[in-house]
Amino acid sequence: MFSFFKKKKFLVDSIAGITDFHNHLLPGIDDGAGTVEDSIIMIEKFKELGIENFIHTPHIISDYYPNNRATIEEAFTKLYSEYDNQTSNSYSAEYMMDQQFLEILSQNEIIPLFKKYLLVEMSYFQPPINLKEILFKIQNHSYKPILAHPERYAYYQSSDLGKYKELKNLGCSFQLNLLSLTPHYGIPVQKIALKLLENDMIDFISTDTHRIDHLLKLEKITLQQKQLELIKKVIDNNHKKISLN
Repeated sequence: MFSFFKKKKFLVDSIAGITDFHNHLLPGIDDGAGTVEDSIIMIEKFKELGIENFIHTPHIISDYYPNNRATIEEAFTKLYSEYDNQTSNSYSAEYMMDQQFLEILSQNEIIPLFKKYLLVEMSYFQPPINLKEILFKIQNHSYKPILAHPERYAYYQSSDLGKYKELKNLGCSFQLNLLSLTPHYGIPVQKIALKLLENDMIDFISTDTHRIDHLLKLEKITLQQKQLELIKKVIDNNHKKISLN
């Protein structure tokens, strides 16, 4: 008998082996892991899900988390001096596109992701008034901007995806938070995440994990086969770009 209900499959079965390049696992330097013990608990859970390679990306936000290479390297060294999982992990940052970021950029103090990619974010309240200038300067310094979780910026959410297309034309790649495929951040975020995915506008995926409960939710995500096939295309792009590092 024909079923109107298509069988769903667990997302974690498709994402094993990825390099998670957006997370907040380094201890004590932003709103992610508070201690080395917290970090290790999350890394061990990642291993259960088949993910063992990380590029750590703590926030750099001038008024809240004024991190730099020294503070990030210190937290990285502290973590991996106590926990050695025999993988080639590294670190970068998630840069808030603010005035301090422009200063960091002009002083050549950027910590890039793989190759010359750079993970950037915006305020959830409004985009920078000089966003076009910032994106131009990023690329003028030979970096390629990856916008973190574009689906979460409410001021860009629209049915025609016009604002997203404009960002693409300005040279932005898009990184999807996997939990955005669920109502974790709200139904509007979930809807736009799926719409961006279905319109082939997502370039990268990562978890943006801050706490262990994020991973507990991640392991329960189920998707339709068509959605998983779209995710696989993005994963293949991740592997290709990161392997060129």
